[in-house]
Amino acid sequence: MGKIKQKGYPFIICFMTGLLWGVILGAISISLLVSYRMDSFYEKIAYLENTIADKDEKLAKLEKSINNKETVLKDVEIVLEFTDFNEEQINQINSMEIEKSIKEKYRSLLGKEIKGLDAEILFQVINKRILRLGGTEYQLTVNKLVLTDILKLWVQVSKIEVES
Repeated sequence: MGKIKQKGYPFIICFMTGLLWGVILGAISISLLVSYRMDSFYEKIAYLENTIADKDEKLAKLEKSINNKETVLKDVEIVLEFTDFNEEQINQINSMEIEKSIKEKYRSLLGKEIKGLDAEILFQVINKRILRLGGTEYQLTVNKLVLTDILKLWVQVSKIEVES
């Protein structure tokens, strides 16, 4: 009977060690999954907050110009075209920040009559502009501009290498 009792202790120790490792690995995997989901939700929340701010400003500008019978500028759309970037670099670039900074340049035009806007001046506002985000410099080049009740811009984004 003495041998039976001795074999029980290593089994209990092995079982408890396995249980402890299982709890630790389970907690790590759950925390990784939850942190990834939270990051994606934070990014989505930031995008939606920017969208709400844009919509509120558009609404305020359009309410001011509602009595005009002329066609007014209602929205600004930006299409970003990345050059000299691989897929991983494009994912790392915060295109939402680039779009936001471009839209800020045209924000004062919302609600104004289209007849009073000069397309060449609108083109030159962003063309060849250097934008600094997070220590990285990007050059913006306007490829195409369409001016209707929605100002639509196709902007080429290229990275500028800074020499020290």
